[in-house]
Amino acid sequence: MTQKISTNELAAIGDGHLAYLRRMSSDDIRARFPAAQSIQPGLHLWALFGADGTPLAVSDDRGSILASASENQLLTVSIH
Repeated sequence: MTQKISTNELAAIGDGHLAYLRRMSSDDIRARFPAAQSIQPGLHLWALFGADGTPLAVSDDRGSILASASENQLLTVSIH
């Protein structure tokens, strides 16, 4: 028998343990990160999100985002 998993259950699977890394435009980041309204438009930045999609960090340096995740004991995955 196949068991169905809800969207909320799926998002909670890696909560506190997994994060995903994504390259985004500064315009998209301003839309997803309410505190990032002062970021200049037209930039390409790296964003770190919790497994449930919660925005965690933004940087122009991929290495610093990975270091931040590691410091917080998060396993990261990269998405496109």
